[in-house]
Amino acid sequence: MSLIDERQDFSDVADVFLLHGSMQSPAFLDGRLCALLALRNVSAEDWLDEVCQSLGVEQPRDQPSAERLLGWRRQTVEALSASDLDYTPLLPDELFSLAEQAQGLKEWTLGFIEVVDEVADSELRERWSQALREALSDLEGLGRIDTDIDDSPENENDLFALTEHARMAAMLLYTEQHPGMPQVEQTDAPVH
Repeated sequence: MSLIDERQDFSDVADVFLLHGSMQSPAFLDGRLCALLALRNVSAEDWLDEVCQSLGVEQPRDQPSAERLLGWRRQTVEALSASDLDYTPLLPDELFSLAEQAQGLKEWTLGFIEVVDEVADSELRERWSQALREALSDLEGLGRIDTDIDDSPENENDLFALTEHARMAAMLLYTEQHPGMPQVEQTDAPVH
């Protein structure tokens, strides 16, 4: 089985970044990826170019790195278009402190909003539902959150709620830009 077909998590992608000499978090680029897929349907080649540019390299160092980066895009496309609405931002998990998780969410949000600001003109924004406009406005505020938080159950619950809000905003943007994808309502045709 190729790395493209494996499930990529935050640490997998961060390891590829490290292999390329980059200490940056993949969260920012994941936010960009999600918004690009929703608004432009970024191709695999264009995505690889964007990641390489961000890492300051001409191309991935080796075949496994390229496969992992392309697998990241593939799993994001599949999750955004799946009928079970299971898209999840690529963020630091419970192995990281809450402050690191909050920083990851902030970076994801900044990447997501950056693409929305670059791509969505006023004509497109006018076609969006009120719910989507409000969700994106909330995300702009989320990009300014204080990430210096202590590990506590209250902060963990708050961070979970904020992450869920970001996830739902991403799904809402994708579904409004791709009507009928995912098909979340199944209706049976009447039988005569």
